[in-house]
Amino acid sequence: MLARIDTLALSGIDAYAVEVEVDITYGEAGTTIVGLPSPVVKESTQRVQRALENSGYTPPGNSVLINLAPAEIHKQAASFDLPIAVGLMAAMGQIPFDKLSEYMIVGELALDGSVRPVRGALSMALMCHALQAEKSELRGIIIPAENASEAAVVESIEVIPVSSLTQTFGFLLGDLEISPAPSRLDELYANFSHYDVDFSDVRGQEMAKRAMTVAAAGAHNMLMIGPPGSGKTMLAKRLSTILPDLLPQESVETTRIYSSMGKISSRNPLIVTRPFRSPHHTISDAGMVGGGTVPIPGEISLAHNGVLFLDELPEFSRRTLEVLRQPLEDREVTISRAQCRATFPSDFMLIAAMNPCPCGYRGDLRRTCNCSVPVVERYVSKISGPLLDRIDIHVEVPAVPFDELSVHATHKGASSSEIRREVLAARRIQAARFGYSLDFSDEHERGKKLGDEESRRVQARYNAQMTTRQIREFCQLDRAGILQMRAAMNQFGLSARAHDKILRIARTIADLDASEMILPEHLAEAINYRVLDRSFWT
Repeated sequence: MLARIDTLALSGIDAYAVEVEVDITYGEAGTTIVGLPSPVVKESTQRVQRALENSGYTPPGNSVLINLAPAEIHKQAASFDLPIAVGLMAAMGQIPFDKLSEYMIVGELALDGSVRPVRGALSMALMCHALQAEKSELRGIIIPAENASEAAVVESIEVIPVSSLTQTFGFLLGDLEISPAPSRLDELYANFSHYDVDFSDVRGQEMAKRAMTVAAAGAHNMLMIGPPGSGKTMLAKRLSTILPDLLPQESVETTRIYSSMGKISSRNPLIVTRPFRSPHHTISDAGMVGGGTVPIPGEISLAHNGVLFLDELPEFSRRTLEVLRQPLEDREVTISRAQCRATFPSDFMLIAAMNPCPCGYRGDLRRTCNCSVPVVERYVSKISGPLLDRIDIHVEVPAVPFDELSVHATHKGASSSEIRREVLAARRIQAARFGYSLDFSDEHERGKKLGDEESRRVQARYNAQMTTRQIREFCQLDRAGILQMRAAMNQFGLSARAHDKILRIARTIADLDASEMILPEHLAEAINYRVLDRSFWT
């Protein structure tokens, strides 16, 4: 008898539908899997057989052929265990076929018949929702209990949590009632949408804080140059606290990436704060952008919709830094292998930090630096010019004097909530400029179902993402500004890309001031944020 089970598999971070066909015929006992299964999928026959026996069921003793369609795609995951087991029982006539068309089934089996979690549960739930338009009888997905809260983020489908093979069969036979897992969106936002750090913790560094505000307002990349202990890492870790809340579709995009890596917990199944990733400088280029025989996301994708912080920037290998150039421009990275090709999103803010010289104390009045100019130039040259051009803001972060560090200091810097209000106001201006009506307020609308196609199509646009045509339209200068820009180009030898970066930054500064025009003071501040284009090292 032939049985068909609908299931899902993962390719990169995207799910696709797979049909498991199980055919039992008379002949010599044995099981064959076809449809380009990987070794881990081939091994599922042994797991399924032992799981059935240890759960009290009798596996088929005849010839079994299992086909995974579409046959031309390589199948990599162990999530086929549960659908194969259900297919075997259905092919033996022990489970009615009518129930099988109502649910897609995914899950890995342990030898005792318990169901283990799988990767990519959210992507699978989203695909199940998309397939409902084609299959009117499809109601939802049967999924491991540990993945249920993650899949339940998609409210438009039934998510049936199961913890064992016996429980799955009982539900399909109608002997056991299992309520769909509830969505907990409001609870998740209430419990997990805060940060443990705040900008008010940072003493001094008012210029760096201002640069951080500009960077956050326009989604600009930023490089901080300063001696050890000046607060560069502390500042970087607090950047996320002044960025707008993740919109629902951004939460889904980010969670899908972490889910594909198995980095989502049942306690917090939806990422509702902006990611902060800080890889060590020994990371490989594959670890940075992603890779592997079966491509998996790298650090730049794990930082999607958040912050990627590269501390000690010149210590990273040149090759690792150079692979960042294309993702910084395109906001996605495509990895091609002989058998597959995957595209991962990588729309992140790059925040980097470095010392002014190898010893770290050049320009520090309290420490002696013995680094010669050639040594300093060699140190800085580890970062290529094209990469520096892609970093909008370069700012000095000097050592903080004692009077500002002292516990008795009376001046307290602005809090994250105060800075965040400025950032939100500037981003609203940008959203209106680019024709998007996006609400970045604390109480932004969460009523839309996170699986809705309309919700996923919405994309925020910031000044840092302006095209050349948009720069000409929105960054016009008056006569004084044109003369000021010409002088800066001639004096510092700025590239065409640096010219555009300055105009984007100046537009953001003007937005922070709620000014329609870019004034000379806005342009002057923007030029001041290009430290490495000036004679900083001599």
